[in-house]
Amino acid sequence: MNDISTAIEYLSSDAVQGLPFSEVVRVGNTYYVSGQLGRDASGKLAPGGIAAETRQTMENIKATLERYGLSMDDVVKATVFMADIGEWAEMNKVYVTYFRNHLPARSALGASGLALGARVEIECIAAKA
Repeated sequence: MNDISTAIEYLSSDAVQGLPFSEVVRVGNTYYVSGQLGRDASGKLAPGGIAAETRQTMENIKATLERYGLSMDDVVKATVFMADIGEWAEMNKVYVTYFRNHLPARSALGASGLALGARVEIECIAAKA
């Protein structure tokens, strides 16, 4: 019987230093990416509404994946949390532009509040063959 604990790796970069979670957890060839907000390099939420915040969130996901040798093509599942589910259509217009070769499985739901007053948070699962 294999000990699964030997195949688990908790990964973090300076981007999440001091935060109470791992940036990515790798289990074998599957990567669980913690939820990302639309924060820019200064740590502030991107101004300009849900579209701008979604774009920054997706850029943050893309950068996180790239740090670990992955790309958006490796994403197989995403979960989208929104402060106002009524903004779904605007969020979705930006979201789909990040997946040129396939659309991952996805869940989207409204939340009563997100960290830092964000309008959107997206987490994903990626798999590397």
